[in-house]
Order: sequence, then structure tokens, then C-alpha cells
Amino acid sequence: MKKIVCILFLILCFSGKAQQKSEALTEKEILFLMDKSAADLLKEAKANSVSVGVVKDGKTYTKHYGEIDKGKGNTATNATTFEVASITKLFTGLLVAQAVLEKKINLDDDIRKYITGDYPNLEYEGKAIRFRDLLSFRTGFSHDLPDNSEIRKNINDTSYLAFKRLDDSYNKATFFQGLHAMKLDTLPGKKFKYSNGSVQLTAHILENVYHKNYETLLKENIFDKLALNDTQLHLSPNTIIANGYNSKNILMPNLSDNLWGAAGGIKSTLGDLVKLLAFELDTKNKLAVESQRNLLDSETMWNGYFWDGIEVSGFGKNSWKHGGAFGTQNMFLVYPESKLGISVIVNVSDQNTSSAIGHAAAKLALALLPVKESQKGIYGYKIKGNSVQFTYEYNTFFNSDLVKSVSVAGSFNNWNTEDKNYQMIRKNKNTFELSVPVCNFKKDYPNTFKFVINKTGWVEAPENISNKENSGDKNLILKLY
Repeated sequence: MKKIVCILFLILCFSGKAQQKSEALTEKEILFLMDKSAADLLKEAKANSVSVGVVKDGKTYTKHYGEIDKGKGNTATNATTFEVASITKLFTGLLVAQAVLEKKINLDDDIRKYITGDYPNLEYEGKAIRFRDLLSFRTGFSHDLPDNSEIRKNINDTSYLAFKRLDDSYNKATFFQGLHAMKLDTLPGKKFKYSNGSVQLTAHILENVYHKNYETLLKENIFDKLALNDTQLHLSPNTIIANGYNSKNILMPNLSDNLWGAAGGIKSTLGDLVKLLAFELDTKNKLAVESQRNLLDSETMWNGYFWDGIEVSGFGKNSWKHGGAFGTQNMFLVYPESKLGISVIVNVSDQNTSSAIGHAAAKLALALLPVKESQKGIYGYKIKGNSVQFTYEYNTFFNSDLVKSVSVAGSFNNWNTEDKNYQMIRKNKNTFELSVPVCNFKKDYPNTFKFVINKTGWVEAPENISNKENSGDKNLILKLY
């Protein structure tokens, strides 16, 4: 089932209110924050079961809450198998990243170079789809494969039956028929359009590149190397998938996939997913770093190798992926430079679950991330004559090459991160400044603002400063007298 997470919602979550601690958290405090997050999510998502995994500063924490089936007392464990749905795409992305590092795939190649058959239709105004466009969900495809656009026009409680019938009837032959008939509606590389078909096509390409089937590639290059002993594409006879439900507690069917399974076919456990978190957090691991790279040199967010979103904030680079099946949903979130990763699984799935699980993961991240405590007093600006001089220092421990811009957004410019008058000037690798006339701000009034990295990464205010709001988004305050 196509993911339903709203990326804008996640961005707002990352800038939201959270109780943060300046000192290093103890294990007891980390587990308490996990407990609180799970309790809130059980209530908000109306789930029977919540599983939370955290990797922080190289240590792993996992806990499970509720019960898989209401009234049965069967709490999940680290060995409980769940459908991870679109988290599968990260595995496919890692395989492609490996092929790129091995120089078996060139990101600037026309994808038709790797596809069996002739596809003159896979171009727009003479421009072909490059591999980096495919990985970034910017192929220009007019629709997904299979085409479920008609079903999506009227989503209701029984829509899963239509999705299930469509997937049951779709196979590799009909996939290639659809690919031959596909029309591009825009230039490749320009417009984001989420697509399961793009990832399935990637599995076909990987098979052609390595001359091995997709499942074998997964096992040899990821499952075995990361010791993901409970992660499978096609289940062994003795493996049982945990039940999942909709918001009315109706048992949901499992996903169907007669293609490669590359877009949503993997089943895994929290015990294995935290191993994947640790892998993705390793900033010295060339494969993980490549899988999160800015392939289109975007000035704002990017997608790396099939991530939902990757952005830069005051906590460094962060990447996230959502997976939604008919009866379960997953959120997978990593902050490599801050050494924090989070995986959350719920066994409920409806139109509101993605926002609930996204909010829970983002709020937990903000509670666990380290906060600078050295700054005190007025932060972020000084009055110099008839000007306000804003200053922002990006963390010197983070990769400043990822910072394309820093802007000032606030009540004085309608929180517009694109406002050309509030784009800061880079003084060195980590320091940004901007001088604005005092007359642009109201006197005797709390002008509120935040620094924003790359137009999307809203920076949290330091803990001990004096000019920030005490509640809400804890915006910075600029006051003139």
C-alpha cells in the first residue's frame, strides 16, 4: 500500500515543542521517555500494540507495549515479525548504493540502459530518466504501477479490499505492459511523485546488473552481513506475521506482491530494525553515507536512495522513512551526526495513523537529542546602531558542507523561509550573519523568530538562553525598546 505520510507534517513536528535535557540521559531516563511516547501513541493511534526501538550513542534500547490481539495478552517481543511495508525501499536503496560504489551503475545514466526491452516512451521532450531521478521519486511517471489513482479518489474503510484485489491480479507481465504504455507528464528530475513502481523497476535493474534475483541480493548483501536473522522477503513456513488491525479493530489482510517485493515486501522484527538503525547511523560506513546523499544537489530537502525525506537541522542531517501496510505502520528515523535512531511500530493502520506515529517519533527524537547548554543571555542577535545583526553558528562537529543556506523566519516576515531580505550571509564554514534595519521590527513588541537551515530545518533554541518563549514552539524573541 502506498505510503500516506505527510512530509510537511513531519517537518512541523521536528520544530515542535519537546522537553529536552542538556546533560547526558541515563538509561532510566531514556526508557521513561520511551514509555511516555508509547503511552501517548497507544491513545492517539488507537493501537493494540506499540514497539519502540532506540539507538543512542551506540547503545540500543527496545520496549514493547500493549498486546497484539486485544484481550489475549500477547505482547510483542524483539522476535515478533511485522510487515515493514515501505521500509523495504531502504533495503532496495542500499543495494543500489552498493552498485554505485562498485561502479556497476552510473547515477547519470539513462535507466533504459539497464532495462530489458525497448522503451522509447520513457523520456520527456527528449530528456531521459537518469538513475538519480529514479531514486529521488522524480521520474516524471504520470501514474504509479499498478495504477491505483481511481481507488485513491475515494478512500474509505473498505478501500483496502480494492487495493488488495489490484495487487493480487498484478504480475510482472502486466507490470512491463504498463511500463511500455507509461507516459511522462513532466521533465525527469523536477517533480516529486511517490511511486512504488519506480522501486519495483529498480529491482528488475538490479537483477540485470548482478545476474541474481532480488531476494538473493538482499540475503547476500544486507540480511547476512548485518546479521538480520529474522528479516525475510518470502516467509519460511514456520514464521507467523503479527496481526494488524484498522481503527475499528477489524483484522486486516497482509500485503500482496506478485512482482519483486522491492517496494514493500519485507517482513522484519524490532530486534533486526534496530540493527539497521545502527548501520544507517554509522557516519564512517560508506554504504550508509551514500544511501543518504543529496543526489540532485537540492537546496532544501532531498531523498537520497528512496528515503521519504532528508534534511539538515540544528541536530545535523536527519533522514526518515514511513512504512504503511493494511494493518501495521512503521516509522524509521536517523540522526547520524547526533548518534540517534528511532524505530516505532504500531499494529493499526488508517488515514490518521501516519500522522500519529510521525508525531510520536519526532517528539521522542527531540526529547532524546542533545541540547547546547553553553549559550546564556540574549541569543541570535545584537543591536548595532540602527540595525539588528542576526548571527547563527552551525555546530562545528557537523558537516557544514550540507548547509546550503540559513534564513531568518519570524512574525515580521510571515515566517517565510524564502524571503530574500532574510537570507543570511555565510562568513565562514559555520558562521552566518545578517544585518536588518531596526525599522523592520515592531517596538515594545515580542518579535518572534527562528533560524532555518536549507529552508526546511527549523533550529531549536538553546536551553538556557533568556530570549525564548516558555511554551509552544519556544521561538526566539527579539524585543526593541
